[in-house]
Amino acid sequence: MKLRIEGLNKSYGNNGIISNLSVQCEKGEIVSVFGRNGCGKSTLLKIIFGSLKADQMTLTIDEKEINPKKSRSSQLIGYLPQSSFLPKELNVRNLIPMCYRGDEQDKIFYAPRVSTFENKKIGYLSQGEVRYLESLIVGNLKHPFLLLDEPFSMIEPLYKELIKEFYLNIKPNKGIIITDHNYNDVLEISNRSFLLQKGHKIAINDKNCLKENGYLTSSDYN
Repeated sequence: MKLRIEGLNKSYGNNGIISNLSVQCEKGEIVSVFGRNGCGKSTLLKIIFGSLKADQMTLTIDEKEINPKKSRSSQLIGYLPQSSFLPKELNVRNLIPMCYRGDEQDKIFYAPRVSTFENKKIGYLSQGEVRYLESLIVGNLKHPFLLLDEPFSMIEPLYKELIKEFYLNIKPNKGIIITDHNYNDVLEISNRSFLLQKGHKIAINDKNCLKENGYLTSSDYN
């Protein structure tokens, strides 16, 4: 199964963000998108998901043209937004049955370490616990494609590792597009990567490519 975006253009007024961009993602792979703040990474994901309209774009899944808004309702594309979407006043044990029914809940309840915070309210969880829980909720949806916006941002190393392991485990049944500034974590789990720069994409093979194209400086290269 293949998702393909072609001829994507997006501007805000006279400010062109994305220009004639083409991206594809197949089931069984993780495609990562790098770029400076404001380059259009989150914009790209929102357009694919259908919460933001492109000026021009063709989206196909297995060569069948798809309306992004309809792809959401037809359970084709799932989306993990950059900002937390879980209600802080809810207890984790009460939230999970709202997202999944019957035995499907076990995928969340019996995931590693969930038992250590399942009795807490979401507002009292650490950033890593919240992001891990959100990843489990979105990643276990039946959608064949997932869009992940900053899943590793500002979370504890323990939960970074759990999130990476989780996405690698579900990758055989998903096509995943991910954006995040934590380039080491992203490169570790990605099959293909590109840098979004001045509205265009540049293929990225490793950290050296990120440095050569100005995304990394000598001070943050490690």
